[in-house]
Amino acid sequence: MQFLRKCSLWALPVVLMYFVVFLGNNGVNASHEVFMKLKSSSATSVRKVHRTGYHFQPPRHWINGPMYYNGVYHLFYQFNPKGAVWGNIVWAHAISTDLINWIRLDHAIYPSEVFDKYGTWSGSVTILPGNKPKPVILYTGIVDTNNTQVQNYAIPADLSDPFLRKWIKPDNNPLVVADKSINKTQFRDPTTAWLGRDGHWRIVVGSNIRHRGVAILYRSRDFMKWTKAQHPLHTSANTGNWECPDFFPVSLKHTNGLDTSADGDNVKHVLKASLDVTRFEYYTIGTYDTKEDRYIPDDTSIDGWKGLRLDYGNFYASKTFYDPSKNRRILWGWANESDVVPDDAVKKGWAGIQAIPRKLWLDPSGKQLIQWPVEELETMRKQKVELRNHKLDKGETVEVKGITPAQADIEVTFSFSSLENAEEFDSSWVDLYAQDVCAIRGSTVQGGLGPFGLLTLSSEKLEEYTPVFFRIFKAHDKYKVLMCSDASRSTLRDNKKMYKPSFGGYVDVDLTDKKLSLRSLIDHSVVESFGADGKTCITSRVYPTLAIYHEAHLFAFNNGTETISIETLDAWSMDKSNR
Repeated sequence: MQFLRKCSLWALPVVLMYFVVFLGNNGVNASHEVFMKLKSSSATSVRKVHRTGYHFQPPRHWINGPMYYNGVYHLFYQFNPKGAVWGNIVWAHAISTDLINWIRLDHAIYPSEVFDKYGTWSGSVTILPGNKPKPVILYTGIVDTNNTQVQNYAIPADLSDPFLRKWIKPDNNPLVVADKSINKTQFRDPTTAWLGRDGHWRIVVGSNIRHRGVAILYRSRDFMKWTKAQHPLHTSANTGNWECPDFFPVSLKHTNGLDTSADGDNVKHVLKASLDVTRFEYYTIGTYDTKEDRYIPDDTSIDGWKGLRLDYGNFYASKTFYDPSKNRRILWGWANESDVVPDDAVKKGWAGIQAIPRKLWLDPSGKQLIQWPVEELETMRKQKVELRNHKLDKGETVEVKGITPAQADIEVTFSFSSLENAEEFDSSWVDLYAQDVCAIRGSTVQGGLGPFGLLTLSSEKLEEYTPVFFRIFKAHDKYKVLMCSDASRSTLRDNKKMYKPSFGGYVDVDLTDKKLSLRSLIDHSVVESFGADGKTCITSRVYPTLAIYHEAHLFAFNNGTETISIETLDAWSMDKSNR
């Protein structure tokens, strides 16, 4: 299937995000694909079914980000104002005071100059310090039909405007041009800049050299003249082109966020890259050598396709930003459509949504990141139902009633009395990805300790549903926890081009207390799930045919031989946000 490229743009407190729509790998094909006959085909109508209620998306057409400045969050996102497929991309602009409800403004950046005539692609925002701090957008411009990419900047036209509605692109653009050692068609997505102890600014631009993903490092004294470093910040073999790189510090001592320029004894760094080949996001945790300007992943971080992912589902081109108002680092990603081909996107009238922003911090083990929906989302909760100490024997389900299951927030803690019935982990699965094991051992395949979890966006008689569940395996002298979100049964539509995968990730959790928690955000065509208090996250895009609006149901289930107890379950109907 054809792919539409998207990327996120973020900055200190600013973020820009992009959205993709079509399939291949994890539902999206690599590289920008312009559909000349469709990119300017305006939607004559907009289908309401499957449109989200509290996730950000524009009223119509193709969307693809945020910044916090003077009390306001700014979301910049890649948007096609003329059609529902990728093309005609501008930087659209919306503002918010709570990250949930948004007001759309006029577009901030659009192709207009020789240095971005053929495209204004993603980038980041940096807040330059001073008597009056000033945000500066760095973005990738496309200068010709050969897809030559350069790095440009834009600044607010009027800093006294609280909404920063107008942006200008100074004449000294572009700031960064690829030298002969760089593939100028794979040279994009500048990061938020950070300030070194030597007083020099630094940024990273994503690229690819002979199948090696590369974070190309640039330095500047004044933010205007940039010089390429002799060596990259980091590179990794056989990972392909790196898109939307992100480099930021995390604290070893607390869950608070850190300014992007922070370093020191109690600080680790995270390097994230969106891999063009797989369409997944990978990250490592490591050490930033400020003297050598090199990033070294820890021994506990796999530096490649088998490494950690921010999300194991429909989630790409994310970016983080530091929010000084609440002293936190926030991650935002984009979730593409996976039910359409280009012609269908035009008929549907819209494509792409923004995932819920997540607070992000380092797990106490130092081995992975933890993610959790921002606290502001809880203001959208309405009717609440509770379930306590309910037993689920093998093959049993219980329906959660009293809320609107198509637009809901559910938090549940499962417990079990023993680990003895955990099934053996098949040695032939060692080289498989978690999602492959999920496909083999799905929600209907009886196990010992699991599968157990939730059946979301379910029809009344279970003709269609999206299960989010756990399975626990014995692996030598330890236990292995698998978390899955399976879209294969999510709809009765029989479209061979529809992407309906079994997403999955392993959960690094201590089972001493014999408990596992799960939170799922359900919003008509998206299920965002957080396992073990945010250790493993999976976002699925699904398109039910029966389980829509008031015909959607929600069940908890157990298909394992070991009895599972729903220790606590709290579920809320969710209000509709302004966006």
